Amino acid sequence: MSRPETDGMTAADPGRGSRTVSGPAADDSPAEAIVAIPLRHPWRILIAVLLVLGLAVFVLDAAQRPDYGWADVGKYIFDRRISQAAWVTLSLTVYAMIGAIVIGLLLAIMRLSPNPVLKNIAWLYIWIFRGTPVYVQLVFWGLVSLIYPVFTVGIPFMDPWVTIPNAIFTNLYITAVIGLGLNEAAYMSEIVRAGLLSVDRGQEEAATALALSWGQTMRFVVVPQAMKIIIPPTGNEVISMLKTTSLVAAIPLSIDLYGVSRGISAVTFTPVPLLIVASLWYLLFTSVLMVGQHFIEKRFSRGTGRADTGRQSPTSGTAQAGTAPAAIPGTPLPGAPGAPLGNDFGGKG
Repeated sequence: MSRPETDGMTAADPGRGSRTVSGPAADDSPAEAIVAIPLRHPWRILIAVLLVLGLAVFVLDAAQRPDYGWADVGKYIFDRRISQAAWVTLSLTVYAMIGAIVIGLLLAIMRLSPNPVLKNIAWLYIWIFRGTPVYVQLVFWGLVSLIYPVFTVGIPFMDPWVTIPNAIFTNLYITAVIGLGLNEAAYMSEIVRAGLLSVDRGQEEAATALALSWGQTMRFVVVPQAMKIIIPPTGNEVISMLKTTSLVAAIPLSIDLYGVSRGISAVTFTPVPLLIVASLWYLLFTSVLMVGQHFIEKRFSRGTGRADTGRQSPTSGTAQAGTAPAAIPGTPLPGAPGAPLGNDFGGKG
């Protein structure tokens, strides 16, 4: 008579000893919890304490030194001349960046064009404006009104047909916007070109297969995906442009924030307090721009972030407990003949 099988029976395994084959009741036992002990970083804490103490010592020492002129800082921080100069600096930044973005977009398209003439012209422009200092360029733009007092149209070595007075470069504010915008356009073109090249060519091919025009492809397919690459460096360039406006003294334009603060310090003989005043205004504007850049990056990065690690699938609980998910009735298990390829029941994983 054969011995009946039981739910739990001991099987002999040569070389390994006896082992117990447990039944379904043993699978319900909870898994052992893992206790994670965080690593200690004593040197990190020590360095942080030393840095905080050093900063506190510097602040206390600076507050007691009369050379900083904190009374003059409080006197001129909201001075009408300073506030008006701050808005001039902000307007220079906005207008120069608008022109730089437009020209940079055109240069990027020219660089990506199959036309060798357009490609070489764009490359020459970028080579010149990226290869020379912005201060030197501003000095040159300030001298254009002396080099070209009038603009003429006609045949060379003959009397001009039309003579136009040079009223553009005699306006120092417009000259500053032109000089800053043309220099920044060389950098913006490379940023835009890098963003457009980051989009896979298959996206354009798929848009063409859907009968989308080139403009529709760029507007609805390429540009939205390239913006997450273009936005961060563009925000950095805006902040850099805000500080680069302090170089317009080379034109010379002295109604910006740095120019006005320097003019006041030359009269009152208080250069350090006025430098602090200008720095505080620059910090205010850059802080606002950084906050705006953060939200713009967040807007264009939707759908590209990491998955939520706290969200669990319906089968994650059983997987962590060491049991396999229940098979769907009538569906072959993975690896069995006729089972779909991949790592789940949906075919390709």
